[in-house]
Amino acid sequence: MALKIGYLLPTREQIMEGRPEAAPLLDLAEKAEGLGYDSLWIGDSILARPRHDPLTLMSAVAARTKTPEIGTAVLLPALRNPVVLAHQVATIDQISEGRIILGMGIAADVPNIHAEFEACGVPWDKRVGRFLEGIRLCQALWTGEPVDWDGRWKVEQGVVGPVPYRKGGPPIWGGGAVPGALKRVAKNFDGWFPTGPDALGFGERLAEVNKLTKEAGRNPDDVTKAIYLTIAIDDDEVKADERIDSYLVNYYDARPDILKKRQACFGGSLENAIEWLQGYVDQGARHIVLRFAGDHEQNLERLAGLAGRLKCS
Repeated sequence: MALKIGYLLPTREQIMEGRPEAAPLLDLAEKAEGLGYDSLWIGDSILARPRHDPLTLMSAVAARTKTPEIGTAVLLPALRNPVVLAHQVATIDQISEGRIILGMGIAADVPNIHAEFEACGVPWDKRVGRFLEGIRLCQALWTGEPVDWDGRWKVEQGVVGPVPYRKGGPPIWGGGAVPGALKRVAKNFDGWFPTGPDALGFGERLAEVNKLTKEAGRNPDDVTKAIYLTIAIDDDEVKADERIDSYLVNYYDARPDILKKRQACFGGSLENAIEWLQGYVDQGARHIVLRFAGDHEQNLERLAGLAGRLKCS
């Protein structure tokens, strides 16, 4: 599989900085496309980390671009009615002409996300079952055939129209690097999309994903190996690392040393950043999504053509 490079749009950062306008985000999406990025990504949170709604923004990005894939990093489907979600995603996939990827997760176990689930009327302790059943219901509706469903949701001869542009619906990537997340990917999903750990740890967990996928009767080559990485570029490594720490504190309101254990981050020179990224490629990553800690315009240009600078074995 050829190496692909993606870019995360700064929806959260724009809100934190008091700049809710969508136009600059769409401009960044167009710029990334012009620079050859393979994919564009949008995060999700309703109340815990306020930002633009990912599905709405995806439709605008789809209308403004022609070639990049457009994904969620990551969507929390448990917060949404799957019948409504299936309809929305099918429409967006038609707008994009089959460029949608759904990165999905069950959400981090922290107080503000617990509160978000409560505000949305979703029981926290039922989120995993709701997540998996909701995805299965979406996929059933995406076939275009009448669906009867008797579970958390009741559907009688339900038909979604339009169906997605891509037959069967967009590929679904599962986030997370804990054992339960790896098992869910192996059994259910089209890609693995963690935010860490370091390259060696990623390789170890990838080996486990491959093993579990085979045990589930599936071909590991059918599962995309992706990684979501946070980067600050500066020739002064101390300043770059300070920028990462400040970014994480502002983004999550949590200690950066704890966050860095769960999320892979790099601060340093461009040359060293490429060497760091090469480590993930060497361990099997084939779709790298970059989240920049500031300087988006400049960093998009600095890392343009990155796939050609990394060696895929």
